Amino acid sequence: MLRLPSLEARFPASVEEAVSLKVERGGDSAYVAGGTDLYPNMKRRQQTPYRVIDVRGIADLNRLDVGKLGALTIGAGVTLRRLIRDLQVRTSWPVLAEAAATISTPILQNMGTVGGNLLLDTRCNYYDQSYEWRKAIDFCMKKDGAICWVAPSSPRCWAVQSSDLVPVMVALGASVTLAGPDGQRTIPIATLYQNDGIDYLTKRPDELLVSIEVPALAPARASYQKLRRRGSFDFPVLGVAAWLDLDGGGVVRDARIVLGAVGSHPIVSEDARVALLGRPLDEDAMDRAARAAAKPAKPLDNTDFTIGWRKDMVPVFVRRALAAAAGR
Repeated sequence: MLRLPSLEARFPASVEEAVSLKVERGGDSAYVAGGTDLYPNMKRRQQTPYRVIDVRGIADLNRLDVGKLGALTIGAGVTLRRLIRDLQVRTSWPVLAEAAATISTPILQNMGTVGGNLLLDTRCNYYDQSYEWRKAIDFCMKKDGAICWVAPSSPRCWAVQSSDLVPVMVALGASVTLAGPDGQRTIPIATLYQNDGIDYLTKRPDELLVSIEVPALAPARASYQKLRRRGSFDFPVLGVAAWLDLDGGGVVRDARIVLGAVGSHPIVSEDARVALLGRPLDEDAMDRAARAAAKPAKPLDNTDFTIGWRKDMVPVFVRRALAAAAGR
């Protein structure tokens, strides 16, 4: 049985108190809400903070409302189940509810949070094993070692970004608010991620994710398509989010295609966007965009399925996402 290491739990009542507790303990501490990612990682000794700062009691992290300008504000502590069931979300941002519903199982959706999924640790076949398993083959560079077992000659870690909500939020043009010792800052969510399996976030270690703001979706449309081995529970091996703005005649005025789980950060395909702009969303346009989006996807031996087949599935799922976003 995997057991948690000894820890100290603190329960701040405000964002400021949470940040203060984090600064006080530094790298030997971690924020936690649902704990569905952090606690299993601690059991496998992938993360070993002594102090866990439970932020579930902070009111600012539990907002879920629509502002005067029509943007949706989601507190980082809002559970996945609440997001899935919220009537405003299901009506005006259905892609968010649909993507959240693909995450894990209903039991874990009751605990897991939106913020936790957006900050999900990158994953890898060699990293996401027990401490004893990793020790037996020698540790990898992501934790305790000096080599990437996916690409042994590589100077960097290739663990993959495996969140379902990240590509959707990037496609929707969301922004995030972070709180640190110097106050709060708001940045586009696309800039929160960087292409490195270890340093995969631009968020500073002492910063707390407070909220996510999602612009009004209508009249644009969006879809999320997920590839995984089983129909539930599994992390994505590929996730594709498509956002489309069509004019009255069905011509593409703007588009965003975002790939998840095929790199250490979400991949925005500008070539796919260019292939769609100013064209009717017909079969030829979708095929062109699907082929363009597949080019930057470079699956490696770090998740389920064979590398070549995963690469082949990228244009298939891009096309499905475009068709679904168009209501076909």
